[in-house]
Amino acid sequence: MSLPIYQNFVHGKPLANASGETFSVTNPATGCVIYHMEVADDFIQQQAIESAKQGFAVWSAMAPIERSRILLKAVTLLRDNNDALARIEVLDTGKPIQEANCVDVLTGADVIEYFAGLAPAQVGTQQPVGDDFFYTRKEPLGICAGIGAWNYPLQIACWKSGPALAAGNALIFKPSEETPLGAIKLAEIFMQAGMPAGAFNVVQGAAEVGQWLCHHPDIEKVSFTGEVGTGKKVMMGAASNLKDVTMELGGKSPLIVFDDADVSEAVSAAMLGNFYTQGEICTNCTRVYVHKTIYQTFLNELKTRTENNIVVGDPLDPNVNFGALISKQHKQQVLNFIESGKAQGAKLLTGGTELSPASAPNGYFVAPTVFIDCHDEMDIVKQEIFGPVMSVLPFEDEVDVIKRANATDLGLGAGVFSLNIQRAHRVIHQLKAGICWVNSYGNSPAEMPVGGYKQSGIGRENGIETLNSYTQNKSVYVGMTKIDSPF
Repeated sequence: MSLPIYQNFVHGKPLANASGETFSVTNPATGCVIYHMEVADDFIQQQAIESAKQGFAVWSAMAPIERSRILLKAVTLLRDNNDALARIEVLDTGKPIQEANCVDVLTGADVIEYFAGLAPAQVGTQQPVGDDFFYTRKEPLGICAGIGAWNYPLQIACWKSGPALAAGNALIFKPSEETPLGAIKLAEIFMQAGMPAGAFNVVQGAAEVGQWLCHHPDIEKVSFTGEVGTGKKVMMGAASNLKDVTMELGGKSPLIVFDDADVSEAVSAAMLGNFYTQGEICTNCTRVYVHKTIYQTFLNELKTRTENNIVVGDPLDPNVNFGALISKQHKQQVLNFIESGKAQGAKLLTGGTELSPASAPNGYFVAPTVFIDCHDEMDIVKQEIFGPVMSVLPFEDEVDVIKRANATDLGLGAGVFSLNIQRAHRVIHQLKAGICWVNSYGNSPAEMPVGGYKQSGIGRENGIETLNSYTQNKSVYVGMTKIDSPF
């Protein structure tokens, strides 16, 4: 039986490339190829740009309330098709269906809904200057590019398209070549909702397609989600014509658990921030600092819950809460980090092996892993692993643990658990991270801006400021008096 072949989505419909080149997509839970996708060759790239120019002309000329109505129709369609879209995400990513059903599609829809509501609310200013005056107006940038990651493919496509489209831009989106199908389904939904052809195009491929987007002179902004090294390449490409950039990059986030914390809640946060989506989340709190007086109590509960409450297997089984890593190569990278931790003297509290569950024996599974007896200079503590590997480290002094938590070039997320509200705020204000939680971890509502400090990113996604970042400010000076000229 032949596998399906999908095409790029340009100007409102699938478009065949000229080269016939394709790449294959593998289900991480089975190790089997499930479909093929055509690459965006030179022909597709040219068509996508021309289409986006046409789409921008129509879309940007619409009244913001009209754009809002179309986006809200897309939100309804996303929610109506939640189960089918979630299944696509599971087959592409290997994450459990119980996550994708209630998070991936619905939170993406929430973001589009949020920006659809804000679209008609963008206003300029007016100010007198003597007898003259000036006013400002918000105008869309033009054609923007979005480059997505493979851990939350549809959600990231929504996060990037919501503000870009609400502001009146056209968007060319490139999903990860590991997970390319969800973005095409989003494009189909936008067309069903009444969006003009070309306002949202999807191009497919690996790094070379992303580099084309970054260097193209007709693209005004690039929004990228991915690893730090790739982000630096994106920024270099965007510098070719001084494109605006938004980048949400990697993290090595600390979670600090003080001696007065609710230990069970803190364990829940640590497990959520290390094992949800099998650890493949950039904000994960992979460095867990626990006060010495509750350290052993924390470890006892963590070990028990990790070994008894996690169900590994076929991600399409609704009882499974821990899925497969994205690829065979990535699984090996995670296992290499685990071996590095053992070689450098860390001790395994639990996990540390690859798994072959009966319901998915050929998938790319690594057991939820917890290291103890760590120190801050170990590779597993310093480097982003992007897998289910937690390091737990004791501390005694508040000032010292803040210093240790900040001793990284990254600054994406951070968390504090303490029932002392003054201490919680005092500490969180000193942590150099852009997304912070107090007595919680991982929540990221559409209303809240998210992004990183230091090498974890530039700019923000979600929140009002993100909509503004997809516009440019035009100032118009109006002369009401005669020009005073020496000539």
